[in-house]
Amino acid sequence: MTEDKNDATKGALFVLFMVTMIDMIGFGIVIPFLTYLVEDLAAADGITEVGLWVGLLMTSYSAAQFLFSPFWGTISDRIGRRPVLMIGLIGNTVFFTMFGLANTLLIALLARFLAGVFNGNLAVAKAYIGDVSTPSQLTSRMGIIGAAFGLGFTIGPFIGGELSNPAARWEIFVDTIFDTYPYLLPCIAAGALSLVSLIFAYFKLPESLPKSKRSNFDSVGWSSRIGNSVKQSFSMLNNGLISVIIWVKMLFIFGFTIMHAVFILYTGMDIDAGGLGYNEAQNGRLFAIIGITGIITQGVLIGPLSKRFGPARLLPISCILCGLGLVLIPYTQADWAFAYLFAVVILISVGNGIFQPSSSSLLTTTAKQNGINLGVVMGAQESVSSFARIIGPLTGGIVWTLTVSRKWPLDYHTAFLLCGVLMAMAALLSLKIPHQKEQIQSEE
Repeated sequence: MTEDKNDATKGALFVLFMVTMIDMIGFGIVIPFLTYLVEDLAAADGITEVGLWVGLLMTSYSAAQFLFSPFWGTISDRIGRRPVLMIGLIGNTVFFTMFGLANTLLIALLARFLAGVFNGNLAVAKAYIGDVSTPSQLTSRMGIIGAAFGLGFTIGPFIGGELSNPAARWEIFVDTIFDTYPYLLPCIAAGALSLVSLIFAYFKLPESLPKSKRSNFDSVGWSSRIGNSVKQSFSMLNNGLISVIIWVKMLFIFGFTIMHAVFILYTGMDIDAGGLGYNEAQNGRLFAIIGITGIITQGVLIGPLSKRFGPARLLPISCILCGLGLVLIPYTQADWAFAYLFAVVILISVGNGIFQPSSSSLLTTTAKQNGINLGVVMGAQESVSSFARIIGPLTGGIVWTLTVSRKWPLDYHTAFLLCGVLMAMAALLSLKIPHQKEQIQSEE
């Protein structure tokens, strides 16, 4: 049995890595150019609430993933993991391209939502790994999910920035479809990655769930899974120390994802209005720095830091670092913007890179110490985190729309200050978490 599992995953792990990476590329690829796309389409439709539409487009993707992840999980329990993963890759190719060709905000919103629907199969990728792994293999193999997340968030914004508006940068694209649709090229690039992954999946991804085991899940429906997820989330939010850690994570993600909506609204704003006048490529490079620094933090720094200080002590520090960086963003001076923002995004990405593994470690250790089912705890944490990812960008877009044209103290700084307030709340709440030896040792 063990031998079969090893054989089954030699090519499959690469495909699962690609599926997860494309999930994050799909989320991050629009960040550098979304504001400019919304401005173009809003002007054509006579719409002035640019910030609100940026928030809606960011939120729609996460909302679709949240709603449809249980659906894809249920379908994969019934027909197998392989076809569901391949359906997702086909959907990515189609709806990434549809988004690049959108000529109205409603079409863009629909395309973004549908891309999220078909990118809701991350749970299926995790289930596949669970199917083919022994208990001793499970932790290391699940590590590919984290690595793919970091790489995808680095590649996505970089592709989105560097390939946006190519007709303005390369003569070969002048008077082509890429001149008419300036954000089509990065979307086609993302779709092409999905297509390549689909080909690999067809040849290298064997089915992991035997037909004999599929009937065991027939009674578990989509609505039941969503209902159970909500019930488990509420139960964990009232479960002592577990609830404290989950609330800290929700506040952190809430504040962090507000930034996803308002960062480009700020950097793309005219210099005369207080912004930086940045283009898509400049924005993409900044987010690539965030991704690269996050990979280094989680791959190199977090181990020694956890051994020295323990995750409970690192949690408030990470909230403060990230919050400070977020608050400092709108105080950038245009004359030395890149150097200043380089330092600021390092603060943000180091803070986030320390927070994510530390919070997960604390949650795992606390659940084990209290004899609570780890699957239930992680499921509740993921549901709450998904909810924060939904309301974060939407809140950012609304706050920006309401304040950007006003004067101090409620102006374009407000959304970033709100990020800082949420991070401060997370830091203060995290102080209630005890510094237990067992938690520190669990990182060793």
